[in-house]
Amino acid sequence: VQLQASGGGLVQAGGSLRLSCAAPRAIFSVFSIYDMGWYRQTPGNERELVAVVTSSGNTNYADYVKGRFTISRNNSRKTVSLQMNSLRPADTAVYYCQAKRGLEAYWGQGTEVTVSS
Repeated sequence: VQLQASGGGLVQAGGSLRLSCAAPRAIFSVFSIYDMGWYRQTPGNERELVAVVTSSGNTNYADYVKGRFTISRNNSRKTVSLQMNSLRPADTAVYYCQAKRGLEAYWGQGTEVTVSS
């Protein structure tokens, strides 16, 4: 089972991108019960949490994106988005979305973000 992530690309420093992640309707019949997160990974490094929005709508962000990124979810459309503003070269990574509930976890295929200086 894979989530469908999209929206990555090449952007100049200071620019914006919006990532989206869609959950297959046939699998995620009750999307709202999952915590949804965005992670990122660079070569040779561990995948790290960028932002999460819980099933109850609470959000949490990594310190290095606070004030710049905003995570949101649309339960009726079964999507989660990550609005990324004021992008920096250090934000360059492959971004992955995740749906999690207890020990259940599903990942998207990753979407690449490149921020040029």
